Amino acid sequence: MQSELSIVWIYPDLLSTYGDQGNVLVLEQRARARGIQTRTVHVRSSDPVPQQGDVYLIGGGEDRPQILGAERLRRDGGLQAAIQRGAALLAVCAGYQIMGTVFGGEEGQPVPGIGLLDISSGRGERRAVGELAADVDPALGLPTLTGFENHMGVTRLGPGVRPLSRTLTGIGNGDGTEGCYAGRVIGTYLHGPALARNPALADLLLSWVTGPLPPIDDGWYQALRDERLRAVLPS
Repeated sequence: MQSELSIVWIYPDLLSTYGDQGNVLVLEQRARARGIQTRTVHVRSSDPVPQQGDVYLIGGGEDRPQILGAERLRRDGGLQAAIQRGAALLAVCAGYQIMGTVFGGEEGQPVPGIGLLDISSGRGERRAVGELAADVDPALGLPTLTGFENHMGVTRLGPGVRPLSRTLTGIGNGDGTEGCYAGRVIGTYLHGPALARNPALADLLLSWVTGPLPPIDDGWYQALRDERLRAVLPS
């Protein structure tokens, strides 16, 4: 297990609308609880994306910042190179759509993404807003995901990705699934922030780049999680 973890937070000046920077804080805390020191780099949209990070995070945002973010990531190429090298990535909401081949712009016009995920997104007929719960692909070995979604997106998954989870309540991708993953890249519509609501997902990202992790005591969280699930799941 490595002794220092490099976390890269991409474009907080453009894509950090719904508190997604909390994902950075959760990764830092859960790494340090296991004796892994962290070094976090905040990459503004005017800066190059470093290629030597371990875990990359990108959040949600409004239409225009999303378009600007996609344009700059396409030109920069640093994130794409990092993923090819074996880094892990969590992309949330607008950031999730950017990772695909195309997404819907301010007027629904197609905007090219950066092609890290085999997905395409457009604008739906109604806004998906509210609590979401979803059962994770068993291959990932994670408990039910919970979070808050607020988006107009409809995302179609290509054969190069697998659904991250299947919705129990909420909209997600719009077809009964929520998010997707391929290799060490995870995309999701979940806010909350996602990793604060789902620490096992944070541990999965960490384990991909550090190796197996010793357990930490999450008993207090499990009780809170069970209460939240009872509140949002259909009876």
